[in-house]
Amino acid sequence: MIGIFDSGVGGLSVFREIHKILPDERFIYYSDNAHCPYGEKSREYIIDRARTITSFLISQGADIIVVACNTATAAAISTLRKEFPIPFIGMEPAVKPAAQATKTGVVGVLATAGTLKATKYIDTREKWAQNVKIVEHIGQGFVELVENGKITGPEAEEVTSRSVKPLVDAGADTIVLGCTHYPFLADTILKVTGKHVTLIDPAPAVAKHLLEVMTENDLIHTDGFSMDLHSSGDGTTLANTYNNLI
Repeated sequence: MIGIFDSGVGGLSVFREIHKILPDERFIYYSDNAHCPYGEKSREYIIDRARTITSFLISQGADIIVVACNTATAAAISTLRKEFPIPFIGMEPAVKPAAQATKTGVVGVLATAGTLKATKYIDTREKWAQNVKIVEHIGQGFVELVENGKITGPEAEEVTSRSVKPLVDAGADTIVLGCTHYPFLADTILKVTGKHVTLIDPAPAVAKHLLEVMTENDLIHTDGFSMDLHSSGDGTTLANTYNNLI
């Protein structure tokens, strides 16, 4: 069974890509929406939540866990790998493909505060973005939009515009979606930026890496698809978002 968790429904954008290449696996998903968003919370707080959720997922039969949250990956995945005896797959900052794709030489990064200050992101940026200009912005209000199911319309456009326009004004033609909630706003973001901007979603690469790790660890099974949804708060948005994917 593949366990997936996020601060909310954002990790379903990762599940969507995983399900494309592993359509017959069993899944269990945990939305920690009672404690969402993670972006401004302390590293210690996020580690504590990640431990609790991981213990629950393993108790329900998870053999491998996808930390489908950039902030939680940055804060907690090294601790989880030390403390639990199963494989973990985390989110990778997609700076490398963005740096390779840009034509203007300017890459925008939309992420949470927790991701942008994390060593994992900073190291990746320093390694792969030496020949491009990186402009960063916190996606203020993005997570709340997605958690409230407001991914299109005037309010979504107004909120996303505040964070996206500064990147476009700085010359970015490629924007990294550095939070798993953000792909659900992709159509709205492109409406704000125009179609000349390329959005980089790391989820397909994460799904591919999961397949590789599961193959190496003999965890591939084709018992038939199933999904077990759990949340720490109201599960309405989780259920609605999931039903719109399937």
